[in-house]
Amino acid sequence: MNKEFAFSIKSIDFDEDYRPSDSTRITTNFANLARGEKRQENLRNTLTMVDNRFNALAHWDNPAGDRYAVKLEIISAEMTMAAARVDQSLPLIEILKTSIVDRKTGECLEGVAGNNFSSYVRDYDFSVRLLEYNRGRSAFSAPDDFGELHGSLFKAFVNSSAYHERFSKPPVICISVSSSKTYYQTGNHHPVLGAEYRQDECSLTDEYFKKMGMKVRYFMPKGSVAPLAFYFFGDLLNDYTSLELISVISTMDTFQKIYRPEIYNANSAAGKSWQPSLEHQDYSLTRIVYDREERSRLGVEQGRFVEEHFIKPYQTLLEQWFVTDARR
Repeated sequence: MNKEFAFSIKSIDFDEDYRPSDSTRITTNFANLARGEKRQENLRNTLTMVDNRFNALAHWDNPAGDRYAVKLEIISAEMTMAAARVDQSLPLIEILKTSIVDRKTGECLEGVAGNNFSSYVRDYDFSVRLLEYNRGRSAFSAPDDFGELHGSLFKAFVNSSAYHERFSKPPVICISVSSSKTYYQTGNHHPVLGAEYRQDECSLTDEYFKKMGMKVRYFMPKGSVAPLAFYFFGDLLNDYTSLELISVISTMDTFQKIYRPEIYNANSAAGKSWQPSLEHQDYSLTRIVYDREERSRLGVEQGRFVEEHFIKPYQTLLEQWFVTDARR
């Protein structure tokens, strides 16, 4: 571990009493759900959706469909640099950790770290740097080193003692597929993950996660109407148990129904050849309030924050520690 920087982990339960802390990235999607007059109703309904989805998928030995409950923790990874003040750290990454409560046996089973993913540096890359790079250009593109710093930071976190002391397996990130690509069913079908899809060309997000060291596969689980993108290390199908995979699906399928109902709460399922669209009109809304416009606006603000307090002050050191290693 580089002595010039260190990671630490903080956690808070994501339940109906959750309130974002002052240090939480306010662009985090689950923080968006926990504000406003209906904050507690939002949270309660979201957690109910997660539990119901889990029990629908974990249907064996579960005749009443209520055997399991999913507990969620918000995990905040902070990075401290020797070059900064001792008491100064950056809330670098936030993920979710699932745990599975078996009401029949009374056990609490370990789930999966990852699920949702948010990052200050990613906000900077996508909401600030990418837009500035393309200003005045006739064709959209990304810088050659786009995502290298973020990827190196993320790999350093996953390989850190702080991560390994807390989690027994590598993270799995599950997000929406790209609306700029067409996806095709492969004919492969997994008993938990469902029908597998592929695409002919990686999206910018796929390339970004590749620099984080993660591979991607796309699956549409039973009961879902669109495939999800699963980013992972190792072997997604064999490194995790069925209940661990279901905890990821139930959590992120629920969040995507709230965040992108045009795709994930559509009234018809994706076909064998399918391109997602946020312009799709045949969909249903959940009873959960989510402000997508606020999320986009705050993404720029958060990106500017990390540019001012992290990227610019420590750019030389960061490139020396991380970007050089990424190019080797």
